[in-house]
Amino acid sequence: MTIQRMDNVLIVVDDLDAAISFFVELGMELESKGPVEGRWVERVIGIDDVRQDIAMLRIPGGHGRIELAMFHTPKAISTEPRDAPANTPGIRRIMFAADDIDEVVARLRPHGAELVGEVVRYEDIYRLCYIRGPEGIIVGLAEQLS
Repeated sequence: MTIQRMDNVLIVVDDLDAAISFFVELGMELESKGPVEGRWVERVIGIDDVRQDIAMLRIPGGHGRIELAMFHTPKAISTEPRDAPANTPGIRRIMFAADDIDEVVARLRPHGAELVGEVVRYEDIYRLCYIRGPEGIIVGLAEQLS
């Protein structure tokens, strides 16, 4: 037996609405939003007295999804600097293919996005960049060149 697909990536945030706005502006669609609590979730994640709000966002026409979670109880714990550099162990970024990096970056700036480095060209294949959004989330963008 093998796995079928990657269903979603969880990102824990302090400001759910800001994170939703960022990913919607990126081009994702809000699939659902609501509270999650109860014994079943406590058993799955191994934390007692869980109360959280979650939002599920999906890539239009695709299979990839991001789950955003804001914990009310217990409060989320920060274990690293909020704006950790790309070489910090753990999940550092989520990469998306984009048609026009410059246009995407311009749309995301009003949502607090900043370039981590620069928009660079990799040979004649891609233009690439990392953007830091709300909660210190790093999103990579790859624009395939013709």
